[in-house]
Amino acid sequence: MKFLLKKAWNYRLVILIVLWLLYIINYFDRMAVITLMPFIQEDLNLTPIQVGQLTSAFFFAYSIALLVSGILADKIGSKKVMGIAIIIFTAFTAVTGTIKSFWQFFIFRIGLGLGEGQHYAPASRTIQNWFPRTERGRASAFFGTSWTLSGAIVPLLITTISIYFFNGEWRPVFYVLAVPGIIGILLLWFLIYDSPKEMLRKNKLTAPEYNQIAEKLDNNQEQGSNKKGNGTITDFLKDRNFYFMSILLFCHQSIYWGTNTWLTTFLVKQHGLNIKEMGFFASAPYIIAVFATLIGGLLMDKVFYRMKPIALIGYFGCIPVLWLLGSLESNNKFILLTLLLCMGFFVNINWGTNLAYLQNRYASSVIGKAIGIASAVGHMGAFASPLISGYLVKVNTDGTQDFKTVFIFLACIATVAALLAVLLKEKKVGNIFKSSSVKQEHIG
Repeated sequence: MKFLLKKAWNYRLVILIVLWLLYIINYFDRMAVITLMPFIQEDLNLTPIQVGQLTSAFFFAYSIALLVSGILADKIGSKKVMGIAIIIFTAFTAVTGTIKSFWQFFIFRIGLGLGEGQHYAPASRTIQNWFPRTERGRASAFFGTSWTLSGAIVPLLITTISIYFFNGEWRPVFYVLAVPGIIGILLLWFLIYDSPKEMLRKNKLTAPEYNQIAEKLDNNQEQGSNKKGNGTITDFLKDRNFYFMSILLFCHQSIYWGTNTWLTTFLVKQHGLNIKEMGFFASAPYIIAVFATLIGGLLMDKVFYRMKPIALIGYFGCIPVLWLLGSLESNNKFILLTLLLCMGFFVNINWGTNLAYLQNRYASSVIGKAIGIASAVGHMGAFASPLISGYLVKVNTDGTQDFKTVFIFLACIATVAALLAVLLKEKKVGNIFKSSSVKQEHIG
């Protein structure tokens, strides 16, 4: 019996790994566009302003979808919402290879945003339903490595596929990316359950197994997909820290997608890298980002027991790194690589901890809405940053581009994020869990 209980409890790791794989598939689609953008831009004769508009169109739709998905996840369940998301973004990724004009590209970017934006809040809600409070920092950090790992492997993989299979063409790459989407739908259908309670209801767990899992979870967490729950929407709407956190996410997404959107173009147009060099240098920040995200989660769960110190490390570290990156002259590849690695560390160290802050603060019955709204506000930063940056890029007469002002702009946003992190209030995760554990031991 003890073996069966342990096996059932450990199924949460299967849930986490599948959610991680599904989000890698999600990021493959959006990162493919960013990686190939210098060549799409040349093929369609797009200006930097139009590139910024295309990225912003995606994130405007993404923000709307985030808001809707949080509400839907609380209402119909996370698994169904994620299924809708994967079907939509897989379809729009495949047809991206057919684009012929700016406006057709614009429409497809909106469609992709509406699909991919349905994914994040339901996945986060599922993590909260399966993991106890003291594991959420690490679970969320591991989940966060899905987009950092994608950033590390997509530029290398996409450019390799383009060069060795399609003679440097970009269009067929998007047709190939439909295959991971189909695999993702199957993984979701057969392996994901919204909560332990759903597994019990579908006879995938016995009652003793479920009771054992429920004891390990927070009191308000073991309800899983129960629509009523213990919390109400006013729990976070009346909490000023929710608004601080939402604006902080706005800043974080502005920095993240401001750098992501222009990184490959920055490397090609300002530093003159070819497609092979660009693939390697563009992957570098994300390789270190995988470790940075995991380190952030570990520091939250085991050292600081809260997210604020990690946020301060990240945002204060971003300020000089971004400023220096934009000011760096070309033909200095060693310093360029060093700054890119530093950027990858400081921008990504608090991905998982930012998510865990919301998960730890609000009840499971409203966490979908809380994450959906906060993330929607956050992704408006992802909408605004590339759009503003497009106007800040300086196009030189020889065809090269200067991104200095763009990186100074992003460094200023990092300063605002650091100040917001100072204002945030939070309880120590360890203290909350200890009081909960005492109650459970007394009952036993």
